[in-house]
Amino acid sequence: MPMARISLRKGKSLDYLKALSDGVYRAMVEAFDVPKNDLFQIIHQHEPEELVFDPHYKGGPRSDDFVLVCITAGKPRSTAMKEGFCRHLTKVLAEAPGIRPEDVMVIISMTEFDGWSFSGGELSLFPKELPQ
Repeated sequence: MPMARISLRKGKSLDYLKALSDGVYRAMVEAFDVPKNDLFQIIHQHEPEELVFDPHYKGGPRSDDFVLVCITAGKPRSTAMKEGFCRHLTKVLAEAPGIRPEDVMVIISMTEFDGWSFSGGELSLFPKELPQ
């Protein structure tokens, strides 16, 4: 049930954006305990002055290919799983569309289960919905 917001500078091809989207989804399925078909993403493309980042703060050097991936999730994950996901994501995105690991920043935010309505105005009550 995670939702991903992916921010990058404008100018990439549709094939690049598809590979980026596919890579984020693949990493979530493979390393973040996300079931297949649980795919919700928003890709934001920004003018250079609209995506501001320090090229060296806690990593880098970052280039103009910098990508910010913000994951909002309702199901709790351990620190080890979050770290494993971040490492796996950078490997997957290095394969395709070819983003250097130094250019990938990830922010993971957790919400309560009742902070989600998938449709029809019904709140998700995942602890009750999950198999025991």
